[in-house]
Order: sequence, then C-alpha cells, then structure tokens
Amino acid sequence: MFKYSEKTKNLINLIGSGDTAYVPKAITCAVNTLDEIAQNTNLPENIRESAAFAAANLVLSDYNDDD
Repeated sequence: MFKYSEKTKNLINLIGSGDTAYVPKAITCAVNTLDEIAQNTNLPENIRESAAFAAANLVLSDYNDDD
C-alpha cells in the first residue's frame, strides 16, 4: 500500500462510503487534473514538471476509459 497524504486518505474514505461521488473514468480525470497542474504557472516548475511527466505516462499507458 502506498503512503498517501491525509487529504487523499480522507477522500478514499469518503468515496468508499458513498459520501462523495465516484468518477468512473478516473484515469481520464487524473490526466486532465495533472495537465491542469502542469499548465499552472503559479506553481513551482518542479511540481509542474512532475505533473506533466505523470500525465504523459498515463496517456502513453494502455489504459482504456472507453469501457
């Protein structure tokens, strides 16, 4: 199990309990969110670069959110 931040753990619990919406196309959601972070010039460059790297790897992976 990965060591997630408290924010992430809290949302995992909320989604799992049904108190917060589940996003069925989660990988597409993640790519879009990471790309938004990569474009945000108010954030440090290393954060933007990490987000872009993660988004690019997800795009090039074999995921399929069309099912």
